[in-house]
Amino acid sequence: MEKFVKLTTTAIPLPIENIDTDQIIPARFLKATNKIGFGDNLFRDWRYDKDNNPKEDFVLNNTTYTGSILVAGDNFGCGSSREHAAWALTDYGFKVIVSSYFADIFKGNALNNGLLPIQVTPEFLHLILDAVQAKPETQVTVDLEKQTISFNEASESFEIDAYKKMCMMNGYDDIDFLISKKEQIEAFEAEKA
Repeated sequence: MEKFVKLTTTAIPLPIENIDTDQIIPARFLKATNKIGFGDNLFRDWRYDKDNNPKEDFVLNNTTYTGSILVAGDNFGCGSSREHAAWALTDYGFKVIVSSYFADIFKGNALNNGLLPIQVTPEFLHLILDAVQAKPETQVTVDLEKQTISFNEASESFEIDAYKKMCMMNGYDDIDFLISKKEQIEAFEAEKA
């Protein structure tokens, strides 16, 4: 995984509530077991019509909005527990998802795949959505070390599990973390032998 400490970028607004994992990556695309290529089918049924033509009114097809932060409505990632949803979002290029609520399993899958889910208050979510929709060039800064998200003059703190924060800041998945502790593990084993 890539290290994540601080990110400043524009954001893409998707003010839809209750976005479930089947909308994020439809079940018919879950045939692969590696993480590559899932971004092509991110929000597939919202992005393309039945003839595979891009739908002009969907935000990911609108070149006005760019960036590696997706600002979504409340209750993002509900539905099935498919890890492919996090794979699709990261493969597309998102590094952060902002919502006022995340399904627990989605949140865990996101963190395990280097995607930072930031849960903010409903009031802050409305502020950031309004700002980005009114002015697409709005810069949003996420500071993982300080656990803050800010834009213009607005800022809010967010919670994250201390272990997952440390892993993201060091670019570790769970195996990388264990490898980073190899010397301590070997010393412990030597003491017990």
